[in-house]
Amino acid sequence: MRILCVHAHYDDFELVAAGTFELFRQRLGSQLKARVLVCTDGRSGHQFRTRAETAALRHSEQLAAAEIGGYEVELLLKPNGQPFEEACRVLSNDLLAALWKSIREFEPDYLFCPPLPSDPLAGVHPDHITVAEAIRRVAYMINVPHAFLDEYPSANERVSTWIKTPVILNTYDSYMAGANAVDLAVDTESVLDSVARQSWCHQSQINEWLPWVARHDIEPTSNLPSWKEKLRQRFERQQRELGLPSGRACEVFTVTAWGTVPKLDDLTRDFPNLLWDDEREERLRKRLSRWSGV
Repeated sequence: MRILCVHAHYDDFELVAAGTFELFRQRLGSQLKARVLVCTDGRSGHQFRTRAETAALRHSEQLAAAEIGGYEVELLLKPNGQPFEEACRVLSNDLLAALWKSIREFEPDYLFCPPLPSDPLAGVHPDHITVAEAIRRVAYMINVPHAFLDEYPSANERVSTWIKTPVILNTYDSYMAGANAVDLAVDTESVLDSVARQSWCHQSQINEWLPWVARHDIEPTSNLPSWKEKLRQRFERQQRELGLPSGRACEVFTVTAWGTVPKLDDLTRDFPNLLWDDEREERLRKRLSRWSGV
């Protein structure tokens, strides 16, 4: 099993999918290969550090979190070998080409990425929706071996490798309040300690930048237990928004038709600790059947 989470920033992953990745890891052990692909260099979001210092620090924080979570980290690079700048997100050909290359090389079974808002009243983070739109646009081209040969030339264009197209799921996005949805709810209560420890690595975010920018109702936190309680409160807000039961941490995902359309039975088999209700399960079953024409 190969799972890939593609996100704009360092620390995005821990707040939406780290618990699910940990549950996969506990279930599959060495049979799992997990990777987090970060699409920006992290240099812009800080109020007192230089851009170079911020970029280096955030990368090191992500590596520390990955050591706890047991996954690989990749910083997305342009075809010229340079990273994509934070807060300068535009849907460029270089971004599509770089994602195409990285996804083809990893060949995930499941790919997790931010959602695209359909409600014009919903809030957005521009970096997040650019990454989401790029994944949506590049999804069909994952198994098109000549799609970006100008950016990544092949030594022999007569020889191609067949690449599996993944199932693509959207994560929750707190910036998109009012427009989030849920198909799959994963009970991550049992691994909340791991999620807290991984996200606690991102000190330059949770105790420096996020309190300063004042968009997340986060105050500086003195210790890990206090941070874990803030995470629990965050999950409770998510549960209320989505109409899910309270009292247990959950991560939520929406199934897209951007990549391979899965069977509900495959999702039920593969995903650990799924929380179902009859209405949501039947709604997803009908949608997947309609998309696949079965």
